Amino acid sequence: MSDSNGRTIRLIAAGLVIAFLATPAMAGETPELSPLATEGPKPEPIEPPSSEQIAESIRRGVDFLIADQNSDGSWGSAQRTKDLNIYAPVPGAHHAFRSGVTGLCVMSLIEADDPREQARDAQRRGEQWLMENLPALRRANGDALYNVWGHAYGIQALVRMYRHTDDQQRRESVRELLAQQVDLLKRYHVVDGGWGYYDFVAETKQPSGSSSSFTTATVLIALHEAASLGVDIPEKMVGAAVAAVQRQRKPDFSYMYGEYLKWQPFHPINRPGGSLGRSQVCNLALRLYGDEKVTDEVVATWLNRLFARNGWLSIGRKRPVPHESYFAVAGYFYYYGHFYAAHCIELLPSDQRPHFQQHLAHILIPLQEKDGSWWDYPLYNYHQQYGTAMAIMSLVRCRSDAPTETATPESATAR
Repeated sequence: MSDSNGRTIRLIAAGLVIAFLATPAMAGETPELSPLATEGPKPEPIEPPSSEQIAESIRRGVDFLIADQNSDGSWGSAQRTKDLNIYAPVPGAHHAFRSGVTGLCVMSLIEADDPREQARDAQRRGEQWLMENLPALRRANGDALYNVWGHAYGIQALVRMYRHTDDQQRRESVRELLAQQVDLLKRYHVVDGGWGYYDFVAETKQPSGSSSSFTTATVLIALHEAASLGVDIPEKMVGAAVAAVQRQRKPDFSYMYGEYLKWQPFHPINRPGGSLGRSQVCNLALRLYGDEKVTDEVVATWLNRLFARNGWLSIGRKRPVPHESYFAVAGYFYYYGHFYAAHCIELLPSDQRPHFQQHLAHILIPLQEKDGSWWDYPLYNYHQQYGTAMAIMSLVRCRSDAPTETATPESATAR
């Protein structure tokens, strides 16, 4: 078969997939809730960490980020940490990784609010790197779209940068960059409605592969934050993305890994044990956009399940091969899952939060490394940085004086 004929067949196949995903049958509502959505395991009683322990752990994490920052103000590098690494075409994939990681680190330093000058300086240098480098972030090539993560976490960092300054000129520059990053996310919107980080179907100008539930949810949360500052967010794009996450939701509020697994609902990765690192982010995103099925009871049930069944997620932590653990769990879902769990706690009434805050801190503090970092999956030289940033922001939300950053569903309307 010639290359041209082969490419034609791939394009025809892509067209069939697109047509199928666009049919009304796929846009139906999620089936009735399963009892597992609101009934599940609960964690054993614990001795909760003290406020002092939480504060000390956060400080040590900040110390690591200060010491590990690159000379140009960014975090992370393409240094190889093991023989086997995920597909990462140079240089674009690493620009995406570094942008996403630096966005997370800047977010964590702003939220930690460490008064020491070294921390303030690291934050300022990280902010400057984002302002200079985010505008140039693009897809690495036709099939690798890691840049989506850079845009999402870049937007969230920019939102915090905007709120952290009273300088109107600085705010205007941040708003302009926010609008540009939103426009880029529109450009890389998958035709099935959400966002993904690979396009192995046809490598088309607009990605035609499969979106993933958690990537789409991550982007939706970032867009929700941008909208809170009055940044224009295309309503049609948001509606399609919300529908994509809803299509991938099962009655028990497990979420399929990606649209491509819709015919394998009982694949291990789509079952509750495999969804532990995804259900939190998907629940949060849908709740922010007004999905009434994501009730407080559902949120609390899945938080309890995360803590009670934490072992399934933990077994995958630090394994070098993606998805080699039970339920096809990959190590890089560990701190990601707990980071969004921390945000889900903010959705609950204030009198319900301490139970979950205590369990989250109880899990995270003992996992801190001797150098102050946290990591869950060896990814070139980006793993300690993203793990530490996510753990810091999770613990910030475990403090007794934790501010509520998560916006309410009423503010989710795209402008």
